[in-house]
Amino acid sequence: MFLSRPASRRLPYLRAAAASLYHFSLSAPAMAAQASGPEPGQPPYVPRYVDIGINLADPIFRGVHRGTQRHPDDLDAVVRRAREVGCSKLVVTGSDFKSARDAFKLAEEYPGIVYATAGIHPCSSSVFASDAPENKNGHTPPCEPDPSAPIPEHQKPDPIRSAGIIADLTALLAEATSPGRKHLVAVGEFGLDYDRLHYCNKAVQLHSFARQLDVAASLSPQLPLFLHCRAAHADFVSLLKAAFGDGLQRLEKGAVVHSFTGTAEEMVELMDLGLYIGINGCSLKTRENCAVVNEVRLDRIMLETDGPWCQVRPSHEGWKYLMPAKPAQEPAESDASSTVTQQKRPPKQPKKSQKKEPEVPERYKVVKKENLKTRENCAVVNEVRLDRIMLETDGPWCQVRPSHEGWKYLMPAKPAQEPAESDASSTVTQQKRPPKQPKKSQKKEPEVPERYKVVKKEKWEEGAMVKGRNEPCSIERVAEIVAAVKGISVQELCEAAWSNSIKVFGLGEAR
Repeated sequence: MFLSRPASRRLPYLRAAAASLYHFSLSAPAMAAQASGPEPGQPPYVPRYVDIGINLADPIFRGVHRGTQRHPDDLDAVVRRAREVGCSKLVVTGSDFKSARDAFKLAEEYPGIVYATAGIHPCSSSVFASDAPENKNGHTPPCEPDPSAPIPEHQKPDPIRSAGIIADLTALLAEATSPGRKHLVAVGEFGLDYDRLHYCNKAVQLHSFARQLDVAASLSPQLPLFLHCRAAHADFVSLLKAAFGDGLQRLEKGAVVHSFTGTAEEMVELMDLGLYIGINGCSLKTRENCAVVNEVRLDRIMLETDGPWCQVRPSHEGWKYLMPAKPAQEPAESDASSTVTQQKRPPKQPKKSQKKEPEVPERYKVVKKENLKTRENCAVVNEVRLDRIMLETDGPWCQVRPSHEGWKYLMPAKPAQEPAESDASSTVTQQKRPPKQPKKSQKKEPEVPERYKVVKKEKWEEGAMVKGRNEPCSIERVAEIVAAVKGISVQELCEAAWSNSIKVFGLGEAR
């Protein structure tokens, strides 16, 4: 009923919902959704996924990290792991001419599994300017913005260069859609990204997006659109309407706005225009992100990883939905209602490990207070003559603390071992050294079960995932989080996302 209202009438409700986020527990329905399993006698559900956005042409999936070969090419293993979790369709995004052609090759190498898109990403759109920088390492741009990087404000669209780029893109699309070629399933990735203007400024991005929309609108038959929008909603929608009409009525095959991180109001407007919403790890970073995901309609949702980027991390809000539920104790009858309330609360975040103070014997029980002393202070004290020194506490302040340099002189001396004669001089030297300060405790990441072993790239081994490199097999984590946030089963979510993806892209399945 709420979604049947016009967008203008919905916005006040959405704003009110966003304002009350602090008092709203997203995970309230999650546990109930996860508790529901298959009907008795029925086999367990086997998920099926389409990763609608995976940068599989990035050299990192060939073992190349920042231009250097760090480990063997393990692309086959990456695809195999994806299929093992049920991700049988991979849409490889082409974000420039090279990655698009590489995506076509991958589609030929993995027929029926890998499909491709072709377009010019907003962060690659500086090719439309006269002084376009060269992408030497071939990597796709990372998801995270770099606020310290300068914005190339001097760049302007070059008409001659732009005409050549559009001609090349048109030819590439025509070649990829020629008879017998079924690899290309969408135009893109293209759009606007105002979070990362250091790759390409606003003026050139607007030019790139508008010209590519003209190309997409001129195709007969049209292809679906694979779109990108970060912090640019108003301009993004304006250019879409200019190309396809105010209601996008001339958009024949639909479109998805992938890696969505916008507001609830923006998401509703996009859905009302008939667009689909792609969800990945970047869509699940904050509590606000998860609240938006909760409002995405099932008939408009798609799932993706956007690997090797956008991995779900322990610092993300969505991570808590992956944490194993602790076994509940049997409550007393009188506590039943309070126990139900407790089960609806989201899992507590792990407490930060506290640095343990060095142990020094205390004559009396003490109360903590603050003060500071340094190595330089102690050096000065060492020079005070005994005929001029006095002692004081200056209480209640100026207490000696474990963080002070002087604290180490209160530490109980460890019994010294009898040194060998040859080691006498070195032992004397060692005794003069101050005791080592305790190491800072490292924050331990919350434990979430891993399907596959994960290793650092320097310690690569056959069959293991590489730490920090997001893979399509991780889509099952995205699905688990989204289902928990929405309070539905993974099966309901997966079937909706699969149906939407096949409806738009085809991917060799009956639509």
